[in-house]
Formats: sequence, structure tokens, C-alpha cells
Amino acid sequence: MPLLSRPLSQRDDTQERILKAAQRLFAKQGYGGTTTRDLAQAAGVAEGTLFRHFENKKAILVEVATRGWVELLTDLLTELSEMASYKAVAQVMRRRMLNLSANTDMLRVCFMEAQFHPDLRERVQAEVISKMTDVAEAFFETAMARGTYRQMNPRVVARIFLGMFTVAGFSQTTLADEASSPQDMKELAETLADIFLNGVLAKDC
Repeated sequence: MPLLSRPLSQRDDTQERILKAAQRLFAKQGYGGTTTRDLAQAAGVAEGTLFRHFENKKAILVEVATRGWVELLTDLLTELSEMASYKAVAQVMRRRMLNLSANTDMLRVCFMEAQFHPDLRERVQAEVISKMTDVAEAFFETAMARGTYRQMNPRVVARIFLGMFTVAGFSQTTLADEASSPQDMKELAETLADIFLNGVLAKDC
């Protein structure tokens, strides 16, 4: 999460401790396997304090996952906006994929718990995904106007690009060997970028 420019108030600090504890516990024990007592103990607060900051355990999950999605996609789109060439997608994807391995707890909460909580999916879709798609659409629309990418529906391209990134994160979190090396991540990122830019058909086909 971006650092705040002002010092955290005691209330803010308590909320942050609760959210960080929740991220760790939800990732390791799952939402259903984590009690509010577990959360309070991990955050170093009384159980009643949780409910002065959050309506219920579900509200804590929604906040953790929504913040996680915001962080993942904001970082990705920031790098896209700063890259020197529209063809440098591989470099962006490689840096983002390497960063995923450093945020395993957040990824597990973002990708795994969203499958089981429709209200969480709805909030993420409304508050995060749709807004990030707007930004990505503008990026690809500019690239098409400059002739770097061929003319297509830029919103569809944006959805495909973000989808590839999120699916890669999901597979890395749930299917890949936990000991995946940086070289493995580099290959995954570069292959994703190659498929995105060039497709999978051989040039003679």
C-alpha cells in the first residue's frame, strides 16, 4: 500500500494492524478457518476492538482483498504508463511477475477467497477492475492511434491484457511449484508478453 504522507493516527494504526494480521491469517488458514479471536490475537487488540473498526469479519476480508487488487493493478498500470516503448510489455510483465512472489499472502487472499464470496467479487469488480480497465483502455487506444498496435477494440484488448496478468497470478499462487525460481518467473512473464504481442500461430500459418 502507498505510504500516507501524514502520521498514522491511533485509529488508523489499529486498522492497519488488523488488516495486516488478517492478510496473513486468511492466506494461511483461509477465511473460514480464521476466527475473530484469531484476528484479535494476531493484531494485538481486544476482540471487541475489531468491531469498532469493522462491521464484521467479512468486512475485514473485503477490505484486505480490495486493497490487494488495487495495489496489484495500480503497480502494473503505473509501469505501463512509464515504459519507454509500447513494445516493452515483456519488461513490465517480468517485473510485475517477480513482484508477485514477494506478495504471496496477499495473492492468496485476492485470488482464492474471491471465488467463494460474491459480495467480494462485486466490490472488486465495481471499485477496482472496471476503473483499471478504463485506464488500460486509454493506454492501448493511444498505442493504436500511434500505429504501434493494430486497430482493435481497445477495451477488449485491455480486458485481455489484465486477464492474462491476473490469471498468471492465480496460477502462480495455486498451481506452480512454490520453489519457482526467478528464471521461471522471467520465462512466464516473457511468454505472456510474447503471446499478447504476437499470438501463438506460426508466421507461415
